[in-house]
Amino acid sequence: MGHEQPLWAPESLPWLTFNLSTSLMTIVTFIIVLVLAIAGTRRLTSDAPSGLQNVLEWVVDFVHGIIGSTMDLKKGAGFIYLGLTLILFIFVGNLLGLPLNFITIHDQPFSLFGMDIVTEEMIKESAHHEVELAWWKSPTADASVTLAMSLSIIILTHIISVKFVGIKNYIKHYFEPHFLFFPLHIIEEFAKTLTLGFRLFGNIFAGEVLIGVILLMGFAGVVPLVIWQGFSVFVGAIQAYVFTILSMVYISQKIHH
Repeated sequence: MGHEQPLWAPESLPWLTFNLSTSLMTIVTFIIVLVLAIAGTRRLTSDAPSGLQNVLEWVVDFVHGIIGSTMDLKKGAGFIYLGLTLILFIFVGNLLGLPLNFITIHDQPFSLFGMDIVTEEMIKESAHHEVELAWWKSPTADASVTLAMSLSIIILTHIISVKFVGIKNYIKHYFEPHFLFFPLHIIEEFAKTLTLGFRLFGNIFAGEVLIGVILLMGFAGVVPLVIWQGFSVFVGAIQAYVFTILSMVYISQKIHH
């Protein structure tokens, strides 16, 4: 029997459904990144850094290099915090689904803080008359998270564009070289949103699915599991880098018009 996601749909808003595991893991990712940032900057020193400060300074230099490779640093220096937040949040989020899998089994209706998570109908429809809820996963293995992130980046690029080139040049850009090209510019922005979000989601979701398949192998899957988890760390780092550098490329395209 497959694992289900703990979902909650408010009675007053039946068209809106909240994925509680995604919400939980997004908060966990945020807390981990915040703790790392505070711990790494709590005792700053101008001497040779060590420990977590050394790691964070390397990450800052790495993001600085990403920005420098996509735009003029005089204009891009202000985006260092955005790039740093993106790469840390995505990297940590990508890895959370690797070490463990927290699952609860329910053969009776289950509510959380007054929210109906498992109903009698769900139990009856289940083949074994019980429902398994998966609570722990990578938040980036949910398309709603990655698409929301990509949409936020695309919207931000337009806001930044107006700030840097002015509203007149911003509007003019979408009608160049001819007003008939306006629909193509709209399609381009839509394609950027989809590819940026689905690329991250597809890679992380596929990795977690494969981990679930390997776990079904039992003891014979121990070695493949260790190998795949090691490879998943590499994939998680690459995807965090790709999302960050593409975000900076899209910003660069808007501010250098």
